[in-house]
Amino acid sequence: MISKGCEQCAMGGKMVLFVYGYCDQRDCFYCPLGENRKNVTDVYANERLVESDEDVVKEAKRMDALGSSITGGEPQEALDKTCHYISLLKDEFGEDHHIHLYTGITGGRENMRRLAEAGLDEIRFHPPLELWGDMHGTEWEDILYIAREEGLTPAFEIPGIRAEPEFLDFLDEGAAEFCNINEFEMSDGNYRRMQEKGYELQEGHMSAVDGSKQAILDEMGDHERVYFCTSVFKDAAQHRNRLKRMAQNLSRPFDEITDDGTLVYGKTYTPAERFIELGVPDEFYSIKSNHVEVAWWLLEEMIEDGDVDDGEIVEQYPTYDGTVVERTPLA
Repeated sequence: MISKGCEQCAMGGKMVLFVYGYCDQRDCFYCPLGENRKNVTDVYANERLVESDEDVVKEAKRMDALGSSITGGEPQEALDKTCHYISLLKDEFGEDHHIHLYTGITGGRENMRRLAEAGLDEIRFHPPLELWGDMHGTEWEDILYIAREEGLTPAFEIPGIRAEPEFLDFLDEGAAEFCNINEFEMSDGNYRRMQEKGYELQEGHMSAVDGSKQAILDEMGDHERVYFCTSVFKDAAQHRNRLKRMAQNLSRPFDEITDDGTLVYGKTYTPAERFIELGVPDEFYSIKSNHVEVAWWLLEEMIEDGDVDDGEIVEQYPTYDGTVVERTPLA
């Protein structure tokens, strides 16, 4: 089974709203947060540092977002802020803008009520690893029913560290709606701690951890409401499709959109007057403060013909920070 939130994510349609970098409950050795987002109060909408509500709205429009995922740190530890942004997104984009939230604490009834009143659709709980297998009769069982009573869809989202049949029990008992298992990964943020725990990368993989995937699939993968999200899928589908949505919205007539969702164009420091002299149609170039951006294939032809002296082909992410992937000199 795949939830509505996951369907939108697979389409690249979920904006990631990072609301709070602190998590006071525990220091998980596998926490993937990088140093720039750990223990900060900054808010990020995708790659954009949020300085106003308008920044959040602009970023959602930038990617034509179908919904949003709220993450941290621990969003419930900044509940006023979290509820504010949920309400903002619902007010701006309507009830169909699906919002889910990741949390590593139970929070209690009042939190569930406030989140539901703000407009949250789905809450995904990540219980502490040390409690896996021993959650029945605890607040972790209670909160699933409380969340549902308050109008939320309760679920689990856990890292694929080991197979744990207790999660299946909660599904069969009707407490949780689904259980997402993310392939266990090593990142810049957790690599050193993961190695200290004895974990290593799978051979031939950039981030997937060697080990538990097959055992988890054997024990939990056949359940109709368990979804195993691989690291390859996250990169090849979720991330790439989000980039493509942005690229389609932001591309200029002369930009080429690649299969990876990046934008490719030419760049030259040739004066703009030269393009006017040559009669280049306006739709094939854009004048910047100290350079000209132009269709890459046209710039290549112009350099080969001796019409301009310098240039390069630029491949760039369509994200707010505009990270350049590659520069290829033409002359």
